[in-house]
Amino acid sequence: MKLMEEMAAHKGIAFLRTSRPKTPVLYNNDEKFPIGGAKILRQSTEDKVTVVAAGVTLYEALKAADTLKNEGIGITVIDAYSIKPLAKDLIRAAAQKTKNVVVTVEDHYPEGGLGDAVAGELSVDGVKVHKLAVYELPHSGKPEELLAKYKIDAAAIVETVKRLASA
Repeated sequence: MKLMEEMAAHKGIAFLRTSRPKTPVLYNNDEKFPIGGAKILRQSTEDKVTVVAAGVTLYEALKAADTLKNEGIGITVIDAYSIKPLAKDLIRAAAQKTKNVVVTVEDHYPEGGLGDAVAGELSVDGVKVHKLAVYELPHSGKPEELLAKYKIDAAAIVETVKRLASA
């Protein structure tokens, strides 16, 4: 709701994408969501990779963070609720703490989405962006089955982080 209020007051084009699956509530009702912002939901000094997600894939990133933590691997998880403008300074600062390694996760084609936005803004700074996205023609199905099929679920994030952390 707060982002809708920001968008209504904003001069210019704004776009809000919502999800259909039932998801847990992450924020209090009074949380602010300024356009151009993002929120760090998990972070420690020992993190190996920064994971940037939005919408339904954010919940997958949080599940992956829990799984990886139990295995002794920390990740920073960022909710990129605003993609344009992107919170590039916040994401860049997090990436610098994880040796400039970022994984983006989105339920979208890789072209023109979150991964492209992050790579476009931060690759000039030496940030290596690895995109988990939908790389084939999407189908209908249960949300958890589709997340797994397109390798944008918690298991895919865990696998990617482990590969990158061991490199």
